[in-house]
Amino acid sequence: MIIYIHGFGSSGHGGKASLIREYFEDEVIAPSLSYVPNLAIDTLEQLIQMLLEKGEKVGLVGSSLGGYYSIYLANKYDLKAVLINPAIYPYKTLDKVGMARNYYDLSTFEVTAEHIQALKGLEVQEIKKQENFITLLQTGDEVLDYNDAVEKLEQSELVIEEGGTHSFENIESYFRKIGSFLS
Repeated sequence: MIIYIHGFGSSGHGGKASLIREYFEDEVIAPSLSYVPNLAIDTLEQLIQMLLEKGEKVGLVGSSLGGYYSIYLANKYDLKAVLINPAIYPYKTLDKVGMARNYYDLSTFEVTAEHIQALKGLEVQEIKKQENFITLLQTGDEVLDYNDAVEKLEQSELVIEEGGTHSFENIESYFRKIGSFLS
């Protein structure tokens, strides 16, 4: 089973989640996660544990902040993960405490100093098995510096495309690769 983990202010019904769900059909779960980091991780851990207890093979696909969560979860549960323009230091890039907008439904929510501290607490200092990761990066990412991911995940399989955007243009061209890596 593939768990798709969306980015900050997104949803399990966002653009990438919908494309992934359409391609992988019943093989993917794309939950809409809380903006509160500890609640998001708790939800994902409960889902992973439930699937593992059922004997399911679990793989992760994480985009942006979902990539950060995927690093933490893959390291903890020894899972394979595909990271799409992953946030490496979200406690720095999301350091704007205050009101934020959900890009999917346009609702607003508050980012607090406690949320930033919780993100710091999830940082993986040393990735145990970089061979468990494929990192998909586009150099035109207007939100995150792709070089942070190259440095942190240098021993993972790195796919670096010139240009593109933070949302990763033409992600569907990688679905076959994602499927065979995670299966």
